[in-house]
Amino acid sequence: MYCRNCAEALNDNQAICVKCGVKVGEGSAYCPNCGQEVAEGQEVCLNCGASLKKPEAKLAGQDKVTMIIICLFLGWLGIHNFMMGETKKGIAKIILCNCCLFGWVFVLIDLINIARDKYVVDANKFI
Repeated sequence: MYCRNCAEALNDNQAICVKCGVKVGEGSAYCPNCGQEVAEGQEVCLNCGASLKKPEAKLAGQDKVTMIIICLFLGWLGIHNFMMGETKKGIAKIILCNCCLFGWVFVLIDLINIARDKYVVDANKFI
């Protein structure tokens, strides 16, 4: 594995590059697989064929079917949000669903996004 910012060789358990100080996975100048220079915005390394896209954190490692069922039956409590580490969003769902019945719209949106694999976990978002 190589640093995407300076092409320095990295160990598998490193969190940052000791040469340039950039977090592992950040940067876009070099291929993380072979260390060759790549163009800005390039999606695949032309040297080794590795994907240069960052994997999205979807459902925070939770099973899709489980999250759909929990969202369907316990969405009004924000349980699916708490399970994915979105505490702020879970609290907002509890308040919106139980106080003004408006939160069901957001629960339905979450349910559809989870089913379509479009849900992206973001712990800093409220809704």
